[in-house]
Amino acid sequence: MKILVVGGGGREHALCWALHRDIPGATLYAAPGNPGTAALAENLSIPATDVARIVSAVEHQRIDLTVVGPEAPLAAGLVDALRVHGRHVFGPTRSAAELEWSKAFAKDVMETAGVPTAQSETFARLDQALAYIDRHAEPLVVKASGLAAGKGVIVCGTRAEAQQAARAMLADGAFGKAGEEIVVEDFLAGEELSVLALTDGTRTMILPPAQDHKRLLDGDSGPNTGGMGAYCPVSVATDALIARVRRQVFEPVLNEMEERGTPYHGVLYAGLMLAPDGTPNILEFNCRFGDPETQAILPVVPGIMREVAGIAAGGWTPPTPVLAAERAAVTTVLAARGYPDHPAQGAEIRIPTDLGPDVLVFHAGTAGTAGALRVSGGRVLAVTGLAQSVGQAAERSRAACARITFEGRQYRQDIGWREIARAGAA
Repeated sequence: MKILVVGGGGREHALCWALHRDIPGATLYAAPGNPGTAALAENLSIPATDVARIVSAVEHQRIDLTVVGPEAPLAAGLVDALRVHGRHVFGPTRSAAELEWSKAFAKDVMETAGVPTAQSETFARLDQALAYIDRHAEPLVVKASGLAAGKGVIVCGTRAEAQQAARAMLADGAFGKAGEEIVVEDFLAGEELSVLALTDGTRTMILPPAQDHKRLLDGDSGPNTGGMGAYCPVSVATDALIARVRRQVFEPVLNEMEERGTPYHGVLYAGLMLAPDGTPNILEFNCRFGDPETQAILPVVPGIMREVAGIAAGGWTPPTPVLAAERAAVTTVLAARGYPDHPAQGAEIRIPTDLGPDVLVFHAGTAGTAGALRVSGGRVLAVTGLAQSVGQAAERSRAACARITFEGRQYRQDIGWREIARAGAA
């Protein structure tokens, strides 16, 4: 079996790692891949969004299964193009992936489907947005409707901050096309939770929920980022809560997408905010495996990539409604100096070879070879510690991060702090 993973970040390295574990006889390719995927797959020098060249490579290499990692190739229609050529591919079509590449569309789907979410309005004109913000309660949230690499959500403590964010997007083009339409919504307080489900459009299998840490600094302070770490499992994600999320989120959204003629296949990521009364309000949908959630979830669910292959091939039957984590995992992101605004590039990376069997290092923003690695992105490495508890996994992840060096590296030392605090209070 030949399998292609599209993308070149930490999520794609984790996908290659999991495919190698779950389908050991497969020949793996990555496009474009990175130095980490090169140890498991043949890297193809093709950008993830170059649909024509990827389709050509799939035809030329006779790829049996393509797994799409990032959101940009989904929005570019890669799944559609591969299906036209009769190829098996895991991921939603461009129209179904609009759940991610248009927050305005996602809000409309949620409203129609009756999914709990923050009250919002959508704007393409600055004057209308400013007028709405002027009468909106504080705090509030301003979002670029399009794809903004996880950085297009701005939580504003005041109306003045929100108006500044709206001007930056609609007038100054701070997020390019992604910010030509914005969503202004109520601020929701509570605890965030990432719940991912594999689906063939009708049936679902919910993966062990994870919790992402978006802020740059310890204590959830500092600027918003693409994600500084994640852990799994999360004890607040009880059986009752997951059943509620299935009933109130996944089922109505999948039904609504089917009604609209855009059935959803792949993995659907629901970013939740748990209200104090337990209501799972939806913050956003992603149409792919999360990053860095993937680096925490995949290591604790052996066999998951066989389910991915089954969905792509058709005729899939989920082996269980909810998949449980076999262990605990904590992933800490090592970021470049200056991240997220101006990440410095080129620093040499040194990764010890004796980090142990319970530590996994996934490459994200790296370049070069195993003997001469250098920083080539904002989030450089994702370091996953595995153990029987989140606290132990966090210790292993932090200890490994301390031994991996490159000039100006920065990372949080409190990934999983809520779960660790809950365990200590129990």
